[in-house]
Amino acid sequence: METLNYKVLEGTGYNGYILKDAPVKVMQFGEGNFLRAFVDYFYDIANEKAGYNGKVKLVQPIGNFPQMADWINEQEGLYTLYLRGSEKGQKVDAKRVISCVSDCVCPYIDGKWNEVLALARSEDLETVVSNTTEAGIAYTKGDSQFDQVPPISFPAKLTRVLFERYKAFNGAADKGLVILSCELIDNNGKELLKCVNQYIDQWGLEDGFKKYVNEDCTFCGSLVDRIVPGRIRDPKEVAELEEKHGYADPLLDVGEVLGVWVIEGDTKLNDILPFRKAGLEDHVFVTPDMSPYKKRKVRILNGAHTGFVLGAYLAGFDIVRDCMHNDTVRGFMNKMLHEEIIPTLPLDKKDLEDFASAVEDRFNNPFVNHELMSISLNSTSKWKARNMPSFLAYIEEQKQLPKCLTMSLAAYIAFYSSDIQERTADGLICKRPAGNTYKIQDDAWALDFYYAHKDDTAAQLVHAVLTNTQMWDQDLTKIEGLEAAVLADLEMIRTQGAEAAYKSCL
Repeated sequence: METLNYKVLEGTGYNGYILKDAPVKVMQFGEGNFLRAFVDYFYDIANEKAGYNGKVKLVQPIGNFPQMADWINEQEGLYTLYLRGSEKGQKVDAKRVISCVSDCVCPYIDGKWNEVLALARSEDLETVVSNTTEAGIAYTKGDSQFDQVPPISFPAKLTRVLFERYKAFNGAADKGLVILSCELIDNNGKELLKCVNQYIDQWGLEDGFKKYVNEDCTFCGSLVDRIVPGRIRDPKEVAELEEKHGYADPLLDVGEVLGVWVIEGDTKLNDILPFRKAGLEDHVFVTPDMSPYKKRKVRILNGAHTGFVLGAYLAGFDIVRDCMHNDTVRGFMNKMLHEEIIPTLPLDKKDLEDFASAVEDRFNNPFVNHELMSISLNSTSKWKARNMPSFLAYIEEQKQLPKCLTMSLAAYIAFYSSDIQERTADGLICKRPAGNTYKIQDDAWALDFYYAHKDDTAAQLVHAVLTNTQMWDQDLTKIEGLEAAVLADLEMIRTQGAEAAYKSCL
């Protein structure tokens, strides 16, 4: 079967939106599944709905897989994207052929770095997008020379790109670029700019260029949110789709339906970036401060996961979707979200309620088997970061303990202390009420703590956990009534089962 390209696609009779020829307006550092299912999807929609008429050129940030560029170029940038999941309770399985990508360049191949610099000199270029992993935004002394081909780190590459543009247009202020950083680190845009300034200083570049970078270019932080499972690995399903499509597509990508891209910057960027004009304001938007949206994601989406999965696993559930089909577990999660977490957050309540409702849809995704044990990784630090702020804020505001979050804390203790068997080199082996063993993975000190307390009574264990300042940065027994409440909840989980304990909160 022929591989996807424009001619092959035309031969299949595909009648979806396709843009074959347009100037490159976006340089994208990163060619992986996430960016192609997220950023490039939104640019493709902007081409269709807003007449953006722009292509995205992909640049491989590291040289470990140069074949990826070959595959993308053989398909002339085309690939099939499926957005799959549940939306308002309805199953969604939507196909779209993405045509906004022009090509991909691997700058580690002889002569290809010059191709990147040539794009930097283009009149049409407007934006640089990046997702080079959490380790990608880093200053390295390995990039000691300005003329290294190519520079090693992404920030060094970006510095060279910006300098090339600065020189090509004689420092014209209106030729500054918008840089959208999607790496999953705090203050990603600011950290990237900090690294670029370090290279400017290290390489002794002129003051005019430094002014251009810091005043004429716009470095935006951003918060990205879409689960992207990526390629389909079942050979049978791949064969069925190839037969259905009429072509082979090694680059086929899969993402969940929900996608949100919060860009931090001056709201004037809404008039520069094409997303609002494309009607995507519910999915991609600019805000002067994205911290409330980060808080929304961490406390609602991530907090929901950590808040219910440990008890749900003890109750006999293995994947998230099955939890959403159980009235007790789903009800527990929703009460925790709507009555205990949302009231503590500083955003429009309807927005928060809508986001929480979308979370239930995401967890009910019929295409993703999200295992509870994978979510349980490092639950000590996760509970502290994701659930403790809501827990403490609720107590401060309501002057009482939140039932579900308190039960969640007890479920965390129950999960880490359920019939402890042994401490292995990389985990703590416990036994589930159903009889099978499971391995808890966390920081060594946390695992050592629970193993050391494996023979404690319930009261001794609860006291030891709540007074452990290494875990919580405070002594939680100072919160009135908490120790007694957590002890009662833990004993209920152990004697009646976690599902019955969750039900007691409803």
